Amino acid sequence: MNLRLIPASERRRTRWKNDGGWTTEIARDPVQGDDFRWRVSIAEIETDGPFSAFPGVERDLLLLDGNGIELDIDQAIPQRLSRRFERVHFAGEANVECRLLAGATRDFNVMARRDAVRAEVAARPLVGSMLLFAEAGVEWLIHVLAGHLDARRGDHAVRAEAGASLHIDFRRRETHESGRIVLDGAGELVLTKFTTVDVG
Repeated sequence: MNLRLIPASERRRTRWKNDGGWTTEIARDPVQGDDFRWRVSIAEIETDGPFSAFPGVERDLLLLDGNGIELDIDQAIPQRLSRRFERVHFAGEANVECRLLAGATRDFNVMARRDAVRAEVAARPLVGSMLLFAEAGVEWLIHVLAGHLDARRGDHAVRAEAGASLHIDFRRRETHESGRIVLDGAGELVLTKFTTVDVG
């Protein structure tokens, strides 16, 4: 098992090419290069406008802060996110137009290349303990929105404060045959589970 702390100081914040907002990249796999299996970021949307296209990628977006957005995705009924942690899923190659409901927003973004990995995204409070059990072909990216998180496996423990993330990789065989991660703390988390797509 690989248990890696990603401190807030490692995040990269870049301005959008259309000048409509900012993207702060939290983590990606692989770490280097322009291509990715998966990518997790926080977007600050400041103006109405189109989303960039990412062919071959599945996307999930959760509202973190602000009064919300409305998305026109291809010819579908507009999708409105107006409550914290509301989520929308869409294809990266879709034609997406975004409208702000009332002022800027912050949104949690997960991208997963559909021929490589499947993503499941959920936001939840952390009060006390929860368990993650080792599974074949699975990785977790856990982002601490508020409070703190202690992750423990046996005698090995890592603490993540607000703004930091943990990457937990269960893909090695010796890991998923035995083991679990105990999560303790208090605050709010966004958990993303990545499962490798079986191409066989």
